[in-house]
Amino acid sequence: MSAARTTVVIATRNRATELARTLTELSALRPRPPILVLDNASDDGTADTAETFPGVRVVRLADNQGAAARNLGVTLARTPYVAFSDDDSWWAGDALAAAERILDAHPRVGLLAGRTLVGPANRDDPVNQLMADSPLGHHPDLPGPSVLGFLACAAIVRKAAFDQAAGFSSLLHFGAEERLLALDLAAHGWQLCYVPTVRAHHHPSAHRPPPAWRRRAEQRNNALITWLRRPLRQCAAESIDLVRRSVREPQTLLTLAEIGQRLPKALAQRRRLPPEVEHRARTLELAHPRS
Repeated sequence: MSAARTTVVIATRNRATELARTLTELSALRPRPPILVLDNASDDGTADTAETFPGVRVVRLADNQGAAARNLGVTLARTPYVAFSDDDSWWAGDALAAAERILDAHPRVGLLAGRTLVGPANRDDPVNQLMADSPLGHHPDLPGPSVLGFLACAAIVRKAAFDQAAGFSSLLHFGAEERLLALDLAAHGWQLCYVPTVRAHHHPSAHRPPPAWRRRAEQRNNALITWLRRPLRQCAAESIDLVRRSVREPQTLLTLAEIGQRLPKALAQRRRLPPEVEHRARTLELAHPRS
C-alpha cells in the first residue's frame, strides 16, 4: 500500500471528547494519513487527549486563533495535499485516496469540496445540493461543478494553491472564512470543484456557540469580505442595508460595531477580485442572495 500523500489538519478548542472520536476514526484510515492538531488554547485537556494518539502531532497555541490556526497546520504539512477536518468530523475510508487521484489528474484544481454526511443517519448537509446545482456550471475538463465556497470540514486543498492564496484570514477569526479563501484561490487562477464521491462525516458537537452568535459572526464577516474584495458600490450598498436593518433588528448594532473595529485592517488588506472572478461571485449571489 502506498504512503498517504494527504495530511489531515484539525483546529480545535475545548472539545476533548469529540476530538478523541475524530482521531480514532482518522487513525483507522489506510494508508494512515499524517495528522496535525492545532489546539486553540483549550483549557479542558483537549491537547492532552490528542497527545495520547500515537503519531498525531499536536501544536499548542498560546491564544485562540480561530480558523486561521489551520494555516500553521498547512505550513507544517509535508505532503502535496491537505485535508481539513473539524474536531467533530472525519473522512470516509476511500475519500483521501480518491481525492489524491483527482488532484493528480487535474493540476489546476486547487480545492475539492467533498460531500458532507451528517450524523449517524448520514444525512446530506444542505450545502451539498447547493454545490451540486452550482450556477457556475460544470466544465467538461473539471472533475465536478465549479464552486466559490465550501465547508472546511469536507475540503481537500492543494498545498501550493493554499500557500499562494495565503490561507484563512486571521481578520475573520471564525465564520464564513471559507468564502474568502475560495475567492482568493479563484483570484490566483485555481479551480474549485464539488466532488460528491469524496465524502466526509460530520457529527456536530453539542458544545457549539449559540446560533445568534454564529449568525452575527457570519454577518460581520460577510460584510468584511465585501470590503476586502468587492467593488466599492457594493460595499456602500451592503453597509447601508445593515444600517437600515439595525432599525428593526437592534442586535445588528453589535454587528456594525464589530465591523467598525475591524474595518481599518480590512481596508489595508483590500484587493479587488479579477473581473472574471467578480463576475462569477456576482452570478452566485444572484442565484443565492444572502438574507
